[in-house]
Amino acid sequence: MAKAARPTTLLRGLALAAALLSPLSAAEADMADIKSKGVMTVATEDDYAPFNYIVDGRPEGFHKELLEDLQAFAKARGFEVKQEILPWTGLLASVSSGQYDMAFTGALVTDDRLRVFNFAPPFASAQHFYVKRKGDDRLGDIASLCGKTAGLQAGSALLARLPELKKMMADKGCEIGEVVEYQSYPEAYADLANQRLDYVINALISINDLVKNRGDVFEKGIAVSGAGFAAWPIPKESPELLEFAGAFMKEARDNGRLAALQAKWFGEAFPDLPAGPIKDVEQFHKLAGLD
Repeated sequence: MAKAARPTTLLRGLALAAALLSPLSAAEADMADIKSKGVMTVATEDDYAPFNYIVDGRPEGFHKELLEDLQAFAKARGFEVKQEILPWTGLLASVSSGQYDMAFTGALVTDDRLRVFNFAPPFASAQHFYVKRKGDDRLGDIASLCGKTAGLQAGSALLARLPELKKMMADKGCEIGEVVEYQSYPEAYADLANQRLDYVINALISINDLVKNRGDVFEKGIAVSGAGFAAWPIPKESPELLEFAGAFMKEARDNGRLAALQAKWFGEAFPDLPAGPIKDVEQFHKLAGLD
């Protein structure tokens, strides 16, 4: 009963493949080169609320505000930060090939991406939760989801972690029900509202945003995966840039700015995120509880 992935979903997959195949030797610019040029370029997208999006022709969102802090942090160290807005389909490949120094957007840490990138210290949780119809008291704990019909987006990173939910259910002595894949989350949410689905799985921030805007229809459930992380991808050939990003994140954490922006844009702060960069699959799996 799975539905075909929409073109944008497929293009996201192709974009990742392009990033993985890009020649890593092209992404050699590090802090000495950046300071010599006097500018660091960061690539963002403009259609991924609440991270980056456009309102009345102007950038808005979490990264729009944090970019101002990053620019001030860089200026104190003798260089500028220039933002370039790109479609997601080419963003990671452009960063991995050295056209831009880092991706300044809501990218999720995954095994495949860690082949090409290190990730700066995470700025948000990307743990997976379920969302249900408001007032649907049938659903609560993991056992209550067993045998029910779930929806999620085709080709998404969430599919790769669905075995975690299956294991949670197996521990309760039951099995997952039908899983329906959709071309887009709005379609899945429409079917949930119309009672064609029992619940939908998505990342925490997306569900918080949905409930914030449509709390009369939808209600947040509990976590259905271990930890997940949203962070900025930086080419592995740029260790000094990774260190710079880590120093910026430490300042934003220590002065309270990060927590304030998390609460404003994501609906909650995340004080327990890893304070250091994520550099390899083994480290990611340990942090996420995947092993």
